[in-house]
Amino acid sequence: MSKPLADQPYSYRADQTVPGFNDAGPVVVMDGSCALCTATARWIARRDWNGAFRIARAQGEVGGPLLRHYGLDPADPDSWLYIETGQVYTSLDAVLRIGARLGGIGWLLQPLRVLPTPAGHWLYRCVARNRYRVFGRTDMCAVPDPALRYRLID
Repeated sequence: MSKPLADQPYSYRADQTVPGFNDAGPVVVMDGSCALCTATARWIARRDWNGAFRIARAQGEVGGPLLRHYGLDPADPDSWLYIETGQVYTSLDAVLRIGARLGGIGWLLQPLRVLPTPAGHWLYRCVARNRYRVFGRTDMCAVPDPALRYRLID
């Protein structure tokens, strides 16, 4: 697992380009037009019984500035962010942390932790760069899932 992107927790709060949002719980930033990301967001919404998670689209008013704050490009398929207690994780690290936190099928991903970091990031990039071709496109905001809509922050 790699270390968080920023040493200072909640550093985005001091960034004037990042609008204020409810960050009391974990925050996930993902591609809002990716069918795989939308399915992941719906899975998070179903497994997060406490309603703690917030989900932002990379193309949204909160997600885009958050990604840029951490030096990531919202248009880059590798840009996926997970913020937990102010610490930021990306790529496979983010996916594995979410899976561990929510349990269930998320535990099936945990053996990927044994991969060396470069191999894990390579695997993540392969999936991310082929996600539209393999899984298709959708609009996360158009999904009529009330549990998901509750968690969207942009």
